[in-house]
Amino acid sequence: MVSIGTYDRVAVTAEAASLVRDLTAQHGPLMFHQSGGCCDGSAPMCFPVGMFVTGQGDVLLGELDVGLDAPVEVFMSQSQFEYWKYTHLTIDVVPGRGAGFSVEGPTGMRFLIRSRMLNDAEIAYFGLESKTH
Repeated sequence: MVSIGTYDRVAVTAEAASLVRDLTAQHGPLMFHQSGGCCDGSAPMCFPVGMFVTGQGDVLLGELDVGLDAPVEVFMSQSQFEYWKYTHLTIDVVPGRGAGFSVEGPTGMRFLIRSRMLNDAEIAYFGLESKTH
């Protein structure tokens, strides 16, 4: 299959990008880590860069262009990525109480993930075709 262009695993809505710009003005450069559950469900958690330390067990899903000088990185744990690797994620924002440790908490808005399955071209681009012999 021929692939034209490039594909991303993660995107951001215009509304979420606007909130990220506002939060960056307050907190400095930000990053996301897609939570795996527990206290805050499966919400994308937004932190000032350096406040949440990623490690070898985290996967960089991509970088979001939110209209700032530098992109905003989005991470997920490797174990969670194994479940989500066939999925494209979009960070969106809706009214509601943000996750406990995420910087949008006091704004009356909360980030959330909208997901869809990767299409055939994306699956090929990311090298996820099944290998049958």
